[in-house]
Amino acid sequence: MISLVISLIVLLIGFLIYSRVAEKVFSPDDRPTPAVAINDGVDCVPMKPWRAFLVQLLNIAGTGPIFGALMGACFGPVVFLWIIFGSILGGAVHDYMCGMISSRNKGASIAEMSGLYLGNVVKWGMRIFSVLLLLLTGTVFVNSPAALLADLTPDILSADFWIIAILLYYVFATLLPIDKLIGKLYPVFGVILIVMAVSVLGGTIAGGYVIPEITLQDLHPKGLPIWPFMFITVACGAISGFHATQSPMIAKCIPNEKTGRPVFYGAMIAEAVIALVWAAAGVAFYGTTELLYDALTNLGQSGTVYEISKTMLGSVGGILAVIGVVICPITSGDTAFRSARLILSEILHLDQKKLKNRLIITIPLLAAGAVLTRIDFDVLWRYFSWANQTLAMVALWVATAYLLKEGAHWFQSLLTAIPATFMSAVSMTYILMADEGFRLSASIGYPAGIIFASVLFAFYVIKSARRARCLHT
Repeated sequence: MISLVISLIVLLIGFLIYSRVAEKVFSPDDRPTPAVAINDGVDCVPMKPWRAFLVQLLNIAGTGPIFGALMGACFGPVVFLWIIFGSILGGAVHDYMCGMISSRNKGASIAEMSGLYLGNVVKWGMRIFSVLLLLLTGTVFVNSPAALLADLTPDILSADFWIIAILLYYVFATLLPIDKLIGKLYPVFGVILIVMAVSVLGGTIAGGYVIPEITLQDLHPKGLPIWPFMFITVACGAISGFHATQSPMIAKCIPNEKTGRPVFYGAMIAEAVIALVWAAAGVAFYGTTELLYDALTNLGQSGTVYEISKTMLGSVGGILAVIGVVICPITSGDTAFRSARLILSEILHLDQKKLKNRLIITIPLLAAGAVLTRIDFDVLWRYFSWANQTLAMVALWVATAYLLKEGAHWFQSLLTAIPATFMSAVSMTYILMADEGFRLSASIGYPAGIIFASVLFAFYVIKSARRARCLHT
C-alpha cells in the first residue's frame, strides 16, 4: 500500500515540477492558436480549458489505461515504476510537445509535423503508418465493447449488431463539428472514468486487499521478459503514440498556448493515475500474477474489469464497469477515426468545412474499419501495441528536431531526445523478438535494439552540435 501512495505522490510532484520544465523548454507565448486564428466551426473551435482537458483525457484514455495496466500488472508491481516514470519523463512530455508543436503549425497532424521537421520521406511514411494505426485503434475499440454488449443483451442483439451500431455512431462523431457531440459528451464520460478509478481505489483499500510493494522481479506467469514486453504492453498508461494523433485534435481547440500544460501534460498524468490504480487493483484482487493472467485469459479484459468492479463495489461497481468498458473504448475509437479523417484531408487537400468532403473520406474509412473487425481482437491488439510505441518514438524525434530548429540548447533538447532514444530501443527490440515480429532470440534482439537506439542518438548529437555551431557563427 505504501508503494501505491508514494507512486501517486510522485505523479503529482511530476506534474507540479516537470511539467513546468517542459513548458519552459517550449516557451509558450501569446500568439493566436488555431481555435482563434482559424475557427472554422468544425475542427478548429475554442473550448474552455477544463472542457479541453476532459476531452483530451477521453481521447487518449478510453480503456487503454485499464486494459493495458491489467496486462502490465502480470509482470508484477515493477509495472508501477514504468507507469510513474514513463508518464512523467516520456508520455506527458510527448503529449505536451505534440499538442503545442501542432498548435504552432495550424493544428497540423503528426504526419505533417514529421514532414516539417524530419523530411518528406518520413512524412509519407508517417502518413501511411499513422492512418493504419488509427484504423487499428478504431477497430480494436469497436470489437471489445461490441462483445460485452452482446453478452449483456438478448441473443438477438449479437456482436455483429453492436458492431454496426457503434460504426454508425462513429459516422456522426467523425462528421459533426467537434463541439456538437464530442465536446458535449466527453466531459461527462471523462468524469465517469475518473469516478470509476477513484471508486476502485476506495474498494481496494476498504476491502482489505493487499497491494504488493514495488519489486524489480519479473513475475509474468509465461516468463515474458520485462524488457521490452512490459514497455509495449503498458502503453496508454505510460507513453503512447496514439496520443500523438489525438493531441493535434485538441491543439485546434485550446484558446491560448498557456493552457497547453494542464490540458496536454495534465491529461497524461491523470491517465497515469488511472493506470496505476488499475494495475494495483488487478494484482491485489487476484493475489498473484498467475491468477490475474488466468482471469485475463479466460474472462478477457472486459470480463476481468467487470469481475473486479462488481466484487469490490457491488451493483454500483458493475454499472460503472459496464459504462467504463463500453463507453470509454467507443470514445477513443471515434476520435481515432476523426483523426484519420483529418490526416487524409491533409493528404488529399480537401477542405473539411464542407460536409461533402468529410463524407468522401469518412465513408471509405469506416468501411475499412468494418472489414478489420473480422480479425481476432488479440492479434489486432498485439500489432496495435507495437505500432503505438513506434509512433511514440517517431513523435519524440519530431519534437527533438523541432526544439533544435527553434534554437533550443542541446541540454534542453534532451527533454525529448532521451525518451526518444529509449523508445527506439524498446520498439526495435520488441519487433525483433515478438511472435508477431521476427521471433529472434534475446541474444540478437537486445544488442540490435541498443545499437539501433545508439545510432539514432549519435545522429542527434551530430545534428545538435552542427546546429550549435551555426547559431554561434
